Amino acid sequence: MAEAGLRCWLLCVLLLYLVQAQQYTPVHKAGTCAFYGDCGKNTELSGSVVPLSNVSCLSNMKAPLITGEHLALLQRVCPRLYTGPNTTYACCSSKQLEALQTSLAVTKALLTRCPACSNNFVSLHCHNTCSPNQSLFINVTRVSQPPSGQPPAVLAFQAFYERSFAERAYNSCSHVRIPSAAMLAMDAMCGVYGSALCNAQRWLNFQGDTSNGLAPVDITFHLQDPSQDPGEGLQPLNSEIVSCNEPQGSDAAVCSCQDCEASCPAIPSPQTMDSTFRLGQMAGDLALVVILCSVFVVLVIFLVQARLACCRDKVKTVDPTAHISFSDRLSLSTHVLLRTFFQSWGTWVASWPLTVLVVSLAVVVALAGGLAFMELTTDPVDLWSAPNSQARREKEFHDQHFGPFFRTNQVILTAPGRASYGYNSLLLGPQNFSGILAPDLLLELLELQERLRQLQVWSPQEQRNISLRDICYAPLNPHNASLSDCAINSLLQYFQSDRSRLLLTANQTLMGQTSQVDWRDHFLYCVNSPLTFKDGTALGLSCMADYGAPIFPFLAVGGYKGKDYSEAEALIMTFSLNNYPPGDPRLAQAKLWESGFLEEMRAFQLRMAGTFQVTFMAERSLEDEINRTTGEDLPIFAISYIVIFLYISLALGSYSSRRRVLVDSKAMLGLGGVAVVLGAVMAAMGFFSYLGIPSSLVILQVVPFLVLAVGADNIFIFVLEYQRLPRKPGEKREAHIGRALGGVAPSMLLCSLSEAICFFLGALTPMPAVRTFALTSGLAVVFDFLLQMSAFVALLSLDSKRQEASHLDVCCCFRTKQSPPPQPTEGLLLRFFRKVYAPALLHQVTRRIVLVLLLALFAVGLYFMCHISVGLDQELALPKDSHLLDYFLYLNHYFEVGAPVYFVTTAGYNFSSKAGMNGICSSAGCDSYSLTQKIQYATKFPEQSYLAIPASSWVDDFIDWLTSSSCCRLYSSGPNKDEFCPSTSSSWNCLNSCIGVTLSPFRPSVEQFQKYLPLFLSDVPNIKCPKGGLAAYSTSVKLGPDGQILASRFMAYHKPLKNSQDYTEALRAAQALAANITASLRKVPGTDPTFEVFPYTITNVFYEQYLTVVPEGLFMLSLCLLPTFIICCLLLGMDFRSGLLNLFSIIIILVDTVGFMALWGISYNAVSLINLVTAVGISVEFVSHITRSFAISTKPTHLERAKEATITMGSAVFAGVAMTNLPGILVLGFAKAQLIQIFFFRLNLLITLLGLLHGLVFLPVVLSYLGPNVNHALVLEQERLESATAREAKAMEDSCPKHPSKTHTTNNIHINKGFGDDAESAGVMDSSLSNSGEVL
Repeated sequence: MAEAGLRCWLLCVLLLYLVQAQQYTPVHKAGTCAFYGDCGKNTELSGSVVPLSNVSCLSNMKAPLITGEHLALLQRVCPRLYTGPNTTYACCSSKQLEALQTSLAVTKALLTRCPACSNNFVSLHCHNTCSPNQSLFINVTRVSQPPSGQPPAVLAFQAFYERSFAERAYNSCSHVRIPSAAMLAMDAMCGVYGSALCNAQRWLNFQGDTSNGLAPVDITFHLQDPSQDPGEGLQPLNSEIVSCNEPQGSDAAVCSCQDCEASCPAIPSPQTMDSTFRLGQMAGDLALVVILCSVFVVLVIFLVQARLACCRDKVKTVDPTAHISFSDRLSLSTHVLLRTFFQSWGTWVASWPLTVLVVSLAVVVALAGGLAFMELTTDPVDLWSAPNSQARREKEFHDQHFGPFFRTNQVILTAPGRASYGYNSLLLGPQNFSGILAPDLLLELLELQERLRQLQVWSPQEQRNISLRDICYAPLNPHNASLSDCAINSLLQYFQSDRSRLLLTANQTLMGQTSQVDWRDHFLYCVNSPLTFKDGTALGLSCMADYGAPIFPFLAVGGYKGKDYSEAEALIMTFSLNNYPPGDPRLAQAKLWESGFLEEMRAFQLRMAGTFQVTFMAERSLEDEINRTTGEDLPIFAISYIVIFLYISLALGSYSSRRRVLVDSKAMLGLGGVAVVLGAVMAAMGFFSYLGIPSSLVILQVVPFLVLAVGADNIFIFVLEYQRLPRKPGEKREAHIGRALGGVAPSMLLCSLSEAICFFLGALTPMPAVRTFALTSGLAVVFDFLLQMSAFVALLSLDSKRQEASHLDVCCCFRTKQSPPPQPTEGLLLRFFRKVYAPALLHQVTRRIVLVLLLALFAVGLYFMCHISVGLDQELALPKDSHLLDYFLYLNHYFEVGAPVYFVTTAGYNFSSKAGMNGICSSAGCDSYSLTQKIQYATKFPEQSYLAIPASSWVDDFIDWLTSSSCCRLYSSGPNKDEFCPSTSSSWNCLNSCIGVTLSPFRPSVEQFQKYLPLFLSDVPNIKCPKGGLAAYSTSVKLGPDGQILASRFMAYHKPLKNSQDYTEALRAAQALAANITASLRKVPGTDPTFEVFPYTITNVFYEQYLTVVPEGLFMLSLCLLPTFIICCLLLGMDFRSGLLNLFSIIIILVDTVGFMALWGISYNAVSLINLVTAVGISVEFVSHITRSFAISTKPTHLERAKEATITMGSAVFAGVAMTNLPGILVLGFAKAQLIQIFFFRLNLLITLLGLLHGLVFLPVVLSYLGPNVNHALVLEQERLESATAREAKAMEDSCPKHPSKTHTTNNIHINKGFGDDAESAGVMDSSLSNSGEVL
């Protein structure tokens, strides 16, 4: 009932209104006018945004016949009303036609890209103004009181249209775009409703609303269905309307797909791009699993068959000499050669320790001197993007022609404690407003914005204050910017950052309802129609920012759904600064202002802690935070190294008794070993500094750690071998050291050489940080081995001499009293390995369980390896207490649009030709698959293309600018005749258009193109000419001296990108789209074959690596693995079985490491790759020593040889590698940087634990089953040496006195209580303790 009553009331009001209005248009019939002639300005209106046209005079006369110039003008302005030279009647004078032409110029400039829309729009207003049947559908409702003798001026009238006519006209224009603003024309032509809520009625209402500052008279549009009769002889207008996909004539073109959905070809939904790494036709992860499993099976079959064949041979013969093969003899020769060389070398070095130390120190100092020339690279682009990579070349091309991407300083604010509230808008009805949109909060934000705008920072270099105007991005006044010209995007710009406008209120009556309007009504108007110069409220405010550009709502507010901007949960404020190349003093000015910005924001954050949740970022923030956390984490790394140093220094000691602790300790030797490692690292870094190869923080943090792990292992093996190896009667200290070195140096050489070649091959990667790391690590490992063979042997010789003389370790000048040595006992670690660990591990049941666990772990690693994520989110580079973490969280949650992406064209394309323009543009007459049209198609599938907003096109706007009579004008007289007259000029003689009237889609000639393009790029856009190119395109076209286009760019927007996977896939999709566009444009006549289109986003250089990081990582790791197999085979005398076991053990460690990376949330990226390369090196240490120890063992069975290798070399590896790495790694867990915690603490802990598990658990068991057979040549050599040793011992016993002499002291045998054995236990211990080096 209430609804029926409301309808009745509205009908009565309408009828009353019609009765009152009927008196001004008494006659409604064909051939009769409602008004005619020019009656001057509408005196009721003021504050228009453009000069309004004059209003018509009230006249119910018959439509006159139009002839002569009047007819020609009508035919030009309103061609659809022209019926012939003698049959054309119209209800408008020449002045009215001229006024109509002027008033339509601005709107036509927006719509001209779609001829059907433009012509329909013109036809609609031509019918209102000039139709000979005007009175049939026009009813004047209000006139002015005229002076005496003059007709009344029409101030308001009603227009009756058939609904279908109005809707067809609206539909022809509903999708026309404004390329420079990346929005629809309806966003500027439908008032508060914008394009999202617009319809035919609202579109027409806006055109007849004088409050918008554009309409000279009030027009009330009534849309009638065919069944409705307005009465009194009125007949709704139903004239010709051409659909946007229909041509306007034989030579005309239909509107393009970008402006008319009906013109779009059928675009099938594209398939999601396959980002899967592939090996041939198979998915890379599946192929890798198949390859690894196949190799594993083949290897097992090969080793099992070899083992079975060996068993059969043993049954046939018991003569060991019959089994000495060529490979056995070759292996023996290799061992003897290496042993002899290193034994002689060690003896010589130990004989001349001081000389060797001085020479070593001189070489290290000379090489380390290059550190004075070291360049430390901190720029992420230089670290992770190869100089010759595609993204790097594209960035350099873009920055060379267009300058670096501008600098962003952004604030995001929320008010979670504020409740939402309702507001009854006079324009849009009931609306819900979030708590953040409260006047007190907006005033706080305004105060902050203006404080930042006025911010000045003192520059010591410039000796003046640096203000925002010195460095801000000012699109409309780039060369002489004032503070109001600076681009500041925020909600407050809807009020031109003016407090009084924000607080302004007014009473307004609409549809009979009077209500107060305030900032909320203006806000609703602006977010729906950002291009509004005067809103439709009684406030009469502009939506344009104070610097002259529109503020798009997705740049001002965030956290809303759909188009419900009033429910936004966050306010966004952005200061855009110019960016400059490195070395430009203006870059320092920008960074200085940003430092002041950050200080101001920190103070605001503290002050408003109870009101706002504030997050912010300056362009320099990421670099500042990384540098801060690097400085804070340096002590963590220092502590980590100190812990490792202390362990090495204390663990190397051989403590025989409490009284000899200060003598038997080897703190100075341990520190010497550490100094050797650091010297190797410094020498390697200095060497590359001499060559001009820059270093990085990765090298400073990781390389010492890596070389220390490798070097410490060798140090432990060498020292423990010296301590465990009894000195022969009468043997000098130097010979003893040489003999110890001869026993273990081949194993040290095997590991060091494998690791060095591995790293050098890893330097083939194109990533600069990884390549420099690999080169430095490889050379450091080489230097470390050389210094260990020289300086450390010399240090051991001096330390042994000190110990034998009973001098204190640290204070070597002091000497203790000679005391009888205590009864030595076996060390704890060695006893544990001999009595507990080795028997338990190699028990028959345990071995089978271990094999099952090995296979299960390998299977788990393979499975999860296929599920590891690739990428590195920038948040991980920050410490956990960084304010940027909250900023990135808010950015991902509240920002509703992604990063801008430019599609850049290189030189070689003929833009000035007709075919060239049609291949780029997207308006009528352009190719259906032009550059901008293809980007438009891509935005329809954002999930596949990652594009959300189509590209702006300077070619389209340039063509529209040329054909607009309000934009491209020429002086008609005076000294500047025929010269360009900018649209901002109000000169009376700017009457000539650059281009005459054209009926078909216009394309300028080559001469016109080259003449007017620079003028277009410098023309300021304004309400008279919105197509001016200064703001949108002045930096988007690079012209050569001859007018040729050297480069240009077309800006689109990505959809919101949340993580590194999104950025990577967005780059992949953009590259595919650009390649498709390139292929099409190369077919345009005159295009250079080298012409190219490529996508550019500032993040491309960081994420390009993830497109290929998987295959490059596999290639790099494969290269690293190859030398471990080759060198193991060569140094073991072509022992292929040892080489294969060594190789596959390292592969299994890598597979399990990557699998557990996925389980522990460690993504795969360049930093991970560096650590995986490191893992190869550390795995070599865990595996190769034990493999070689097993290979050269002469025990009769595989099980005994596995026990011997586990006890002797396994204990040394545990002490030297695992126990060296673990303390330092655990300390890294306290680092603040997430990058350190994840990729150095977690990953290195995984590498060490898995290396320890495979090297000391799985490998001995596998060797006990499938290890290489005993080398019979070594067995015979052992027997020969044992016989010779026995004869020498018997001869010495016969010749020596029965009581020990003074020269026969316990110094002949040195015991390591932590790891070694003593002379007595050596005789009773299991023969597995006999070291292979001693046997040889």
